[in-house]
Amino acid sequence: MSARPARIFIDGEAGTTGLGIRDLLSGLAGVELVSIDPARRKDAGAKRELMAGVDLVVLCLHDEAARESVALADGLPGGGPRIVDASTAHRVAPSWVYGFPELVPEQASAVAASRRVANPGCYPTGGIALLRPLVDAGLLPADYPVAVHAVSGYSGGGRTMIEAYEAGTAPAFELYGLGLEHKHLPELQQYSRLARRPIFVPSVGNFRQGMLVQIALHLDLLKGQPRPGDLEAALAARYAGCEFVSVVPTEPGGKLEAEALNDSNRLELRVYGNEARGQAVLVARLDNLGKGASGAAVQNIRLMLGLGA
Repeated sequence: MSARPARIFIDGEAGTTGLGIRDLLSGLAGVELVSIDPARRKDAGAKRELMAGVDLVVLCLHDEAARESVALADGLPGGGPRIVDASTAHRVAPSWVYGFPELVPEQASAVAASRRVANPGCYPTGGIALLRPLVDAGLLPADYPVAVHAVSGYSGGGRTMIEAYEAGTAPAFELYGLGLEHKHLPELQQYSRLARRPIFVPSVGNFRQGMLVQIALHLDLLKGQPRPGDLEAALAARYAGCEFVSVVPTEPGGKLEAEALNDSNRLELRVYGNEARGQAVLVARLDNLGKGASGAAVQNIRLMLGLGA
């Protein structure tokens, strides 16, 4: 007799991320999706009862609601089901594993063994992927004054922003987070291993999904004054053999658009450099709804349930 499928409850399945996760899981062998009666989705007793009968819960909620759901699960016998939290609530919590399996060589195993996994933010996924290997390799000082600029499709901005863009009432492009207190900053700093708090300036464009994250570096301020090729080599060494993260060789000049990886869980990293000027720009490209949200969550779920990466 074959083993029963793993039962999964998506708490908040009607939102953009929840719908994406449900769609990706719906055709996956070994998984059974369980839903709560929409009329009882805010009923703590009904939710607790449902959680008691599943293997894994995915939280696609605002931070406070996510904390409330985790408290319900923690109160169940044996600590309740395993959890993947797509909110910001637990991303830097010491008792949670950060759900970026490519972060360091042992991270995928840590995700697979964990009962509590925090799904990364979309912007930090790109920024950390670029920065962490350089810090670990000693090429980028931890106290380097890092500034991260990024642009995303409007689908990552929540219901109000999505409705404004789809109604044609939103601007073609806008910066936001200019109070320099964006909610993604703590994880960006912590998992990049930066000692100095980075500056982060996000923006949104009039396209539904897709993302570019860029970091400019003055190479004469880095240890040993590396060449652009040295940075690219360090990234390539970290992600060698990774299924979803790749380092793409670049040519001088050129252009890069944001939407090429839409509907995928892929992440591309590039180093654009001017060796004569001692300057480089690191760029990460991903789908903010894929590797930046639903795709990453499903990758973590597969690892936690032993279904492969």
